[in-house]
Amino acid sequence: MKLYSTNNRDLNVDFATAVFNSMPLDKGLYMPVHIPELDQEFIDHIDKFTLSQIAYKVASVLMKDAIPLEDLQSIIDDAINFEAPVVELDQDTYVLELFHGPSLAFKDFGARFMSRVMGYFLKDNEKMLDVLVATSGDTGGAVALGFLNVPNTRVTILYPKGKVSEVQELQLCTNGNNIYAIEVDGTFDDCQALVKQAFGDEELNQKLRLTSANSINISRLIPQTFYYFNAYAQLKRQGKSDVVFSVPSGNFGNIGAGLLAYKMGLPVKQFIAATNANDTVPRFLETGVYETKPSVQTYANAMDVGAPSNWVRIMDLFKNDEAALKQIVKSKSYTDEQTLQAIKDIFDTYAYVACPHTAIAWLALKEYQKDNSGSTGIFLSTAHACKFPDIFPEEIKARIEIPGQVAELSKKEKLATHMDTSFESFKAYLSNR
Repeated sequence: MKLYSTNNRDLNVDFATAVFNSMPLDKGLYMPVHIPELDQEFIDHIDKFTLSQIAYKVASVLMKDAIPLEDLQSIIDDAINFEAPVVELDQDTYVLELFHGPSLAFKDFGARFMSRVMGYFLKDNEKMLDVLVATSGDTGGAVALGFLNVPNTRVTILYPKGKVSEVQELQLCTNGNNIYAIEVDGTFDDCQALVKQAFGDEELNQKLRLTSANSINISRLIPQTFYYFNAYAQLKRQGKSDVVFSVPSGNFGNIGAGLLAYKMGLPVKQFIAATNANDTVPRFLETGVYETKPSVQTYANAMDVGAPSNWVRIMDLFKNDEAALKQIVKSKSYTDEQTLQAIKDIFDTYAYVACPHTAIAWLALKEYQKDNSGSTGIFLSTAHACKFPDIFPEEIKARIEIPGQVAELSKKEKLATHMDTSFESFKAYLSNR
């Protein structure tokens, strides 16, 4: 498998290099030189396969020759050892539950796969691998659990102070061992900027072996394609095939993975990128002007991203052809007030508890279906509702089942370093640790 930089198609590297370097020196993002299409026979009979079998097929075709097939199967079996069920709410509305992994968020697919891949490529006595990650909510917890006690790795997680939920903060601040948390007095965009600056700092890169666990890393993107194929397989078993996916979108890695699956042959009628008040992409698709702005805090905090990194990948997938992109991707943004009302409406209509990110995806799907009847809609549920207890009215909150691992978190000590948004502070922390 060869990959190029979105800023330079002549810059080709192998998969292991892309995984460990995360971002090319030219500050582009890695993309596959060739995106293969799955054979039609597999797509036609995809309903006969399990999630593990689908994941292996997709990965083996996309990552051809990157990892021996037997080892790839072992990585998948170890990383993707939980389900991603599609739950029917009505005959045209389904929710894809992606919170059944250890950190209770969809990020488990990417973080666990990536940590196993890095562990596979790491050789004994190699220089310590420093994994840097910025999180707006769920990435930090998933990465922390994915890399906890992985030999020869050290993980540093930056998160915005006061802008993640209590459960999310505990998930990334209570691990200790090789996991370090930094509470940044700023926004997610500030955290992300610090990580990107670190990768571009020559002195740091001479001293440390840096890589990223954010969705800029190609090994995070690949496993997220698995659950799109698997969701389609589950609906096909019920005789459904005309599928629309509504995806809660912040840094746009999730929907980017869906679009990669689409390019590999997944039959999808429409993707909807559902955002909160951080509406950079909806504005672009409406006006043709891509203009980032500082992120604002919302109830759907994992989507509080003003400058989504993965948008460059999505544009690259469509060769910067806006017209072609708009044929398959629509985007809508929603306020906190609309989000809270959606949570209530979902509960009243279906007796289903949806986290704020999930509720925004449902809103976008319902709006789409008003003008496009006859399609089967799947909205993605990206996190367990227990992560956002302060969002829900008491009636709904009482219906949330608290997983055992969350109850245990409250008994642990919070371990985090407070820091301002200056790169000098972050660089000194990494250099002197």
